[in-house]
Amino acid sequence: MPSATYDRLQDLKLEVDGYALERREFEVSSGFKRITHTVCLEGDGERGQGEDITYEAEDQDTMPADLSLAGRWTIDSFSRHMGEHVLFPVEPVQHGSHDYRRWAFESAALDLALRQAGTNLGAVLGREYRPVRFVVSTRLDIASWLAIYPELEFKIDPTSDWDDVQMAAVAATGRVRVLDFKAYYKGTVVDTEPDPVLYKRVAETFPDAILEDVACTDETITALRGFEGRLSWDAPIHSLADIDALGIEPRYMNIKPSRFGSVRRLFEAINACLGRGIVLYGGGQFELGPGRPQIQALASLFYHDAPNDVAPSGYNSPDPRPGLPGSPLQLSEEAVALGF
Repeated sequence: MPSATYDRLQDLKLEVDGYALERREFEVSSGFKRITHTVCLEGDGERGQGEDITYEAEDQDTMPADLSLAGRWTIDSFSRHMGEHVLFPVEPVQHGSHDYRRWAFESAALDLALRQAGTNLGAVLGREYRPVRFVVSTRLDIASWLAIYPELEFKIDPTSDWDDVQMAAVAATGRVRVLDFKAYYKGTVVDTEPDPVLYKRVAETFPDAILEDVACTDETITALRGFEGRLSWDAPIHSLADIDALGIEPRYMNIKPSRFGSVRRLFEAINACLGRGIVLYGGGQFELGPGRPQIQALASLFYHDAPNDVAPSGYNSPDPRPGLPGSPLQLSEEAVALGF
């Protein structure tokens, strides 16, 4: 059954004349070129946008430019129509990319439908846009950021080569809110093998931080006994069914809209988590285009005061610089005027 939140969206009318694609590229500090495509759905004199954040360059080169999308739809009927399309000519490197690409089209459709209706997501859902607390996600030394922004908060990725001195120094700043162990990434540059010793050291050294994406093995669960109330998940979550299948009732959950693929699955999960008292916080995926303000808007509406990994794009720079917007982030008037 659709969620109460999705009920407010599913019948929004949508007229699509066609779509265009915009490619963006950014040289990333870790040595790879970030590529995304913006889907620009057009209809009735308006344009709605969504972003495909598929990571692999070769998969971005297969972005479909000739899908049959023209017509009059509702959000729900367009979503079901998208579910019938083959979005990759060959299987992408990461299976999750199917959801990333579908989300690009579905978020563009939601954006377009709201603009055609002359409204925004908050108004339709009956929720208020609020300033967004954010953290900066990094594996780098946080001292250089704190030298410029002493009140900044962080989400960091521990690795097994951290020594006790380094870990204690980072913890002593009191600015780390989330630790991401990335145990569910396979075949990527950020893969991290499960390490019960590391898990326990980190949990003890950062006693108040959220522990995200730990691998659940007999050894790691034993190492984390007593810390279960701080566990959170991200990468394996693509639906409410995935949350229900965890086997552990989470207290926290990282919401990355593109992982859910469809508007319905996203809001079904958000609605259920809020009803269960699960603390939500937003996550980013190095968006280069409209995907970033969209995840900020969702955070603003549903979990504005959580440690959201949705910092303005300037914080993706490897070299900290002054003049970036501070936390909490005030959404621009343009961002909340129309659309998603």
